Amino acid sequence: MKVVKVDPVSGRDLEKKSIGRVNAHVLPVMKERLQLKAYSALTIRTYLNEMAQLLYTLKEIPADELTPDHLRRYFVYCFEKLHLTENTLHSRINALKFYYEQVLHREKFFWEIPRPKKQLQLPAFFNKNEIAAIIGAAGNIKHKTLLMLAYSSGLRVSEVVNIRTKDIDSQRMCILVRQAKGKKDRIVPLSPVLLVMLREYYKIMKPGVNGYLFQGQGEGQPYSSRSLQLVLAAAKKKAGILKPGSIHALRHSFATHLLDKGTDVTMIMKLLGHNDLKTTLRYLHVTNRDMLQIISPLDDLGL
Repeated sequence: MKVVKVDPVSGRDLEKKSIGRVNAHVLPVMKERLQLKAYSALTIRTYLNEMAQLLYTLKEIPADELTPDHLRRYFVYCFEKLHLTENTLHSRINALKFYYEQVLHREKFFWEIPRPKKQLQLPAFFNKNEIAAIIGAAGNIKHKTLLMLAYSSGLRVSEVVNIRTKDIDSQRMCILVRQAKGKKDRIVPLSPVLLVMLREYYKIMKPGVNGYLFQGQGEGQPYSSRSLQLVLAAAKKKAGILKPGSIHALRHSFATHLLDKGTDVTMIMKLLGHNDLKTTLRYLHVTNRDMLQIISPLDDLGL
């Protein structure tokens, strides 16, 4: 006997994913509003996908007529039945909040809907020996330079691949990161060791002066973020490093190692491009700067 998944709000079959005609207008008007407010392409895609999940559930129930109580029950369903993580739930709540408050102009529509408490997870990072092993195991000079750039400047994966040749300022020893997260430009330091590698890379690969520093498959296209993640995965495997961690772990490593050296946390905040100091303070939980001064009671036993 086939078990049919039923939505607790609508009572309808969830197996067939389609948006009812009554809700056909929702995604187009939401997309238009997101574009007018100049949200990033990634955020637009995420919000539309999260909103679509609700519309698939509703079928022919008008989304515009839902009340906070309906949505509260829907979020309980997402957590208990769909087993969505806290982060995914936050993303879905943010998307629906945008639609009901920014598109439909429902004032304080979400104030009575509680948000799930996020788990406190320590940033994944590599120690210095692991970083050296990963870079040393990179397959070629392009891959090695990509990984060195990501680690030496604490860049996000999207920031690494979108660096242009003209963004490297060897006179001032800095790198211009253009329109990063939050549509903000920022300046990060250019490592002297990286500069030597960049000059070798430039001689061999000859990237255009005004184009992307790391060219992708198509002409005038940047190296893909996915390809860079695969470069790191291959280097980790070759170096025999089993610790999990993506390119973002190189960014975490940059921040953690700076803290270990005693760099002021507000300076690290600026280098990483964080809006909130609380985000940067997470690294205090993983730095060993203060822990090295602590002597375990076990060491006093004279065993």
